[in-house]
Amino acid sequence: MNVYDSEQIAIQLEATGYQQTSSLEKANLVILNTCTIRAKAEQKAFSFLGRLARLKKKKPGLIVGVGGCVAQQEGAKILKRVPHLDLVFGTQTIDRLPALISKIEAKRCRIVDVAMAENPEFDPAPAEQNHNPVSRFVTIMRGCDNYCTYCVVPYVRGRETSRHPDNIIKEIKLFVDSGVKEVTLLGQNVNSYGKKEGLLSFTELLARVQTIEDLLRIRFTTSHPKDFDQNLINAFQTNDKLCNHIHLPVQSGSNRMLKRMNRKYTKEQYLDKVTKLRDTCSKIAITSDMIVGFPGESDADFGETLELIREVEFDGLFAFMYSDRPNAPATRFKAKISEPKKSERLQILLELQETYTKKKNEALIGSIQPIIAEGFSKKQSSGSLDKPNQTAQWTGRTSTNKIVNFYHKDIPGSCGDMFPGKLVHVKIDKAYAHSLWGKPVDIESTAEGLKGEKIYAA
Repeated sequence: MNVYDSEQIAIQLEATGYQQTSSLEKANLVILNTCTIRAKAEQKAFSFLGRLARLKKKKPGLIVGVGGCVAQQEGAKILKRVPHLDLVFGTQTIDRLPALISKIEAKRCRIVDVAMAENPEFDPAPAEQNHNPVSRFVTIMRGCDNYCTYCVVPYVRGRETSRHPDNIIKEIKLFVDSGVKEVTLLGQNVNSYGKKEGLLSFTELLARVQTIEDLLRIRFTTSHPKDFDQNLINAFQTNDKLCNHIHLPVQSGSNRMLKRMNRKYTKEQYLDKVTKLRDTCSKIAITSDMIVGFPGESDADFGETLELIREVEFDGLFAFMYSDRPNAPATRFKAKISEPKKSERLQILLELQETYTKKKNEALIGSIQPIIAEGFSKKQSSGSLDKPNQTAQWTGRTSTNKIVNFYHKDIPGSCGDMFPGKLVHVKIDKAYAHSLWGKPVDIESTAEGLKGEKIYAA
């Protein structure tokens, strides 16, 4: 969501004549878009702002602004903490950014604008440029009404608001017309899309997105288990463009902790939905979020979380140590867990999950996976996407969201015909902790073939 918001910030600024630069030293304006979902993210934001003090001293005319969730949360307090800061703007202020910057340019004043509307209009401007021309994020809703006790999102993003489906479809079509092959639909809880406004259901929106010509893949995140229903489960079978991957955050395997977190489902209900998912789509990859060290978490509670991991065998996990967040109710909870104990539990959990991630990756060795080439892999340091060297190492993802790296030179009949967005069928030869390696093979592409794991096997 922050990537998407940063694109919106760039659109607003480019409309006023600013151009992006990768050099801080050359910048006349620096905007830091922040996240406050974890304490570490907030600390990194303030550390970066602190490093800008020296640059501002050398270049007094530099305008420094901070936006996003930390800005919304802290407001005017940031100006006291960061004396060289010019602008603090909130999560619902992006459309007012040009006017705020113009005022600072004219009056050299300091501004705080973190006002949140009662019923905010939500219709972002479609972005035309992006560092990844193949895959794009599309926010379909913002805010959250769930109020999990550990979470600050409702306080910094506001209440849940859905975009009109016509505007979403229009944006995706603009992306596809520019060459985009894959979109990821974003929301704090996509399963409740449109309910408050009486719009389409989320599965109905997915059905509309599926009809967009030349779009090959659809992903989405994030799903809340309490609202995850059979209609969405069925979509993995009926929607050919919907990828075989779901991120379904569980947070804990202990019903006592889930109740304390205000998650509104039980471990048994979560496991039942996982079973139904796999019965409907046997090759689906399931990833999740886990919080360790939530206030009051006993050794037995943590043990239940480990047991849930063993039962589900997730493809991957994002796991975090609990940290108090301003305004979140859990900040006031007693029986806080010590930092050493949280760290110990996190390490145990990650080591357990690593065995299942490795198992899932190794199971793909010998299979043939349709990959949409996204560009050079992280190890590829040189070359041009316009005229790629045949020894270039490229990367893409499976339908199940696993990273696959391969060499351009291995593509059958390859003669400079590699490009971002090209559909490549890759036979998996090696499996690593966080990626796969393979060699392209010559298989005729079919629309159904994009559901890779369902179609092709060793």
